[in-house]
Amino acid sequence: MASLLRGAPVAEELTEELACRVAALSHQGVTPTLAIVRVGERPDDLSYERAALKRAEKVGVAIQRIVLPCACSQADVIAAVERISLDDAVHGCLVFRPLPASIEEDAVAAALDPAKDVDGMTAGSLFGVFAGRQIGYPPCTAEAAIELIERSHIALAGANVCVIGRSLVIGKPVSLMLQARHATVTMCHTRTRDLAAHCRAADIVVVAAGAPGLLDASCVRAGQTIVDVGINWDEAAGKLVGDVAFDEVEPIVANITPVPGGIGSVTTSILMKHVVEAAERAAMK
Repeated sequence: MASLLRGAPVAEELTEELACRVAALSHQGVTPTLAIVRVGERPDDLSYERAALKRAEKVGVAIQRIVLPCACSQADVIAAVERISLDDAVHGCLVFRPLPASIEEDAVAAALDPAKDVDGMTAGSLFGVFAGRQIGYPPCTAEAAIELIERSHIALAGANVCVIGRSLVIGKPVSLMLQARHATVTMCHTRTRDLAAHCRAADIVVVAAGAPGLLDASCVRAGQTIVDVGINWDEAAGKLVGDVAFDEVEPIVANITPVPGGIGSVTTSILMKHVVEAAERAAMK
């Protein structure tokens, strides 16, 4: 039976650390502030927003909410983001994605100051991840996966890690961040030939393909750590499931993240961490 890598203890640990940093900023007259830009009422956006608001309250981060109707124009979203970029009282901006099809995401990202891009949306933030430079911030979910592994005392240096997924939100950035920690990374995806063999060869598997049950018993072996980043709604079961066939995999491996209860709470904590860091950087100028 595997050890469950639950996100809640890691999130609480991060929250306590961040609350101390927020208190230090408060002594300087600075309140870390996050602006949330949401278009419409998508259920997943609303769920994440509620979780972010709860985490912000615990940490001491102030929230500004900008809610636009689904019928808003691209110019409306860009104008909101530009106002945030110019507002010295706001340190971070989170734009909920995906945006409606009528709105070009790249154009919205171009309007956001990378220094306030706390979820790796802009080209500047992605360059910072690629080059290992302090420009913007990596996507929160990608950093959350790293944070959960490291705070679970699982060594990354020298480890063989298989990442399944190649998106700019998780797969590609997490691969670069793992390499920065001296892991040897194999990048795979749903079209990789003999995916199971690549997975079995790894010490750690990070699954972020958006494919329910993709990683099954044939893909794993004893002693591995499995980090499931997938969030999928299983209509038949009426519940959230990950990209891992949990009931098959859990009895075989050494460590595994549950879904729900794994990466999610760490992701909102990383979001707050980025806002606090942005406030600290601004205070130093």
